[in-house]
Amino acid sequence: MTTPTYKFDEESYLDEMHQYIQETYAQHYAKGKHQASEIIFDNGYAEGFLMGNVLKYWKRYGKKGGRNRQDILKMLHYTLLMLYAHDHIIEGD
Repeated sequence: MTTPTYKFDEESYLDEMHQYIQETYAQHYAKGKHQASEIIFDNGYAEGFLMGNVLKYWKRYGKKGGRNRQDILKMLHYTLLMLYAHDHIIEGD
C-alpha cells in the first residue's frame, strides 16, 4: 500500500502528537504505580472526565497563554483517550 500525499501536513502533526504523548509519560504525574486517569477510568468516570478535559482545553485556547499550541495537543490527547474509553469501556472489549 502506498502512503498518500497529505494535503494538510497530517503526517507531521501525527508525529508531533506521538512525541507529545511520549513526553507526557515521562512527566511527574505518570511516574507512580497508577496514573490518576487510570483510577478515574476504574471508578467509571472516564467519559465525563475526558469530555470535560477536551472542553476545558478547547475553551481555554486563545485565553491562557494566547493561542497556545499546547492546549490543542492536550485536547487531542484527551480525544485519543476518549477513543480508548469508547472502545474498551463504553462499548466493551
